[in-house]
Amino acid sequence: MFNDRSTPLTLLKTRRSGKPREMVAPGPSREQLLEIIEIASRTPDHGKLFPWRFVVVPDEARDALAAKLGDILRAEKADCTDRDVEAAWQFARQAPALVVVLSAPIAEHKVPVWEQELSAGAVAMNLLHAAHASGFVGGWITGWAAYSDAVRDLFGKEGERIAGFMFLGTPARPLEERPRPALSEIVQFWQNGYGHTVQSVY
Repeated sequence: MFNDRSTPLTLLKTRRSGKPREMVAPGPSREQLLEIIEIASRTPDHGKLFPWRFVVVPDEARDALAAKLGDILRAEKADCTDRDVEAAWQFARQAPALVVVLSAPIAEHKVPVWEQELSAGAVAMNLLHAAHASGFVGGWITGWAAYSDAVRDLFGKEGERIAGFMFLGTPARPLEERPRPALSEIVQFWQNGYGHTVQSVY
């Protein structure tokens, strides 16, 4: 299913995102999921604030989540159709496991909120790496639900934001490699001087 993951660098080089709608069982067990989350929490965190939280949506709660997403969509979208509601239902029901990552910064702290939000992004990325290392595939999804205060209130409170819906499972088919930028397009070496004193990587 996966490429050789015998070394840490090979593991990092072979991680790919999967489409949640194409994920099938098996997904991580409760114990595996908690281990994945524990690993994810080992992330850069200036001030040791833990400005993020994880909300696990177990399988038995997926239908309830789907129903609430449908209700919120009807309330927030004036031209909502039955097809939109069905899409929300499918969103909540896809993939064997779902973890909602919340950004929960401490607004009045000396550590800037921006740095705390970066930490939340790092924790979500760590979760994907931990899932891959555990033999699963992950997909980090946002969409309208991530930007709805009403959906946010299902998992958190005012001042928090949904960083992502993290779907985990097993890919139904081999994952396709996505285009990656050449180093010459994204890396430069800065040299001491004035103005734009950089060198190309090549």
